[in-house]
Amino acid sequence: MAIQWFPGHMAGARKKAAETMAQIDVVIEVLDARLPHASANPLVEQLRRERQRPCLKLLNKADLADPAASAAWVRQLGKEKGVTALAISSKRAADVAKVPRLAAALVPHREGKSVCMMVMGAPNVGKSTVVNALLKRKAAPTGDEPAITRAQTRFQIGDGNELIDTPGLMSTSMPNARDAFLLAAGHLIGPESYAHEDVPGFLGDLLAARYPGLLRTRYDLGAGPLDGHAVISAIAGKRGYLRRGGKPDLEKAGRALMQDFRSGLLGRITLETPEG
Repeated sequence: MAIQWFPGHMAGARKKAAETMAQIDVVIEVLDARLPHASANPLVEQLRRERQRPCLKLLNKADLADPAASAAWVRQLGKEKGVTALAISSKRAADVAKVPRLAAALVPHREGKSVCMMVMGAPNVGKSTVVNALLKRKAAPTGDEPAITRAQTRFQIGDGNELIDTPGLMSTSMPNARDAFLLAAGHLIGPESYAHEDVPGFLGDLLAARYPGLLRTRYDLGAGPLDGHAVISAIAGKRGYLRRGGKPDLEKAGRALMQDFRSGLLGRITLETPEG
């Protein structure tokens, strides 16, 4: 099943982002550390390159991601011209404290002057949470749902520096089905855009291939072969998720698998590496 998700407000947000790009010094692109490639919006890259703006790429939610994979992504992304990459958790003050310094270092010609930074990224990667952490107060709306931020907001963050929070942006189409499923698994797109039985099966297959040990530990699975259907069926059986007639409730079990992944209860997991 194809997945498409482009809420109406994003068209205006996209136009406004292009206009604001001319006024800023540095782009801070927030990515989900568990899916750094899928959560990167080509539009951000296009806009910043057109205006020749450097970029600080933050792999947020690194506390939920595989540390070795995050290190590999930081090395890979840091090879790009005009890019610095950093794995962070917006919950850790020491991580967030590095952001203004690294952003300013990308524009050495602004030394001694104010720096204007625009925070961009896909929905629900944690842009507004990063903004609030930088401000050390809750100024930007947050929540565990995609597309909460609907308009740009400007903040002063000291020394005359300015921070602009922007709405989450998605591509108007998602031709790469794998990326679309990764975004759905990570809760970066709205659940109304996909069938609830498809994404858990995809996630289960991927976890069975990459992190079978974490699945066996979390769900007390045996040593037999694993795939998405086997994992979801086992969750239904072990937790007593049943429909009328005693049939396993695979939809409920699939939701449980996705929630365990999203919350970190399965362990520290990254769904894609620089190699694929």
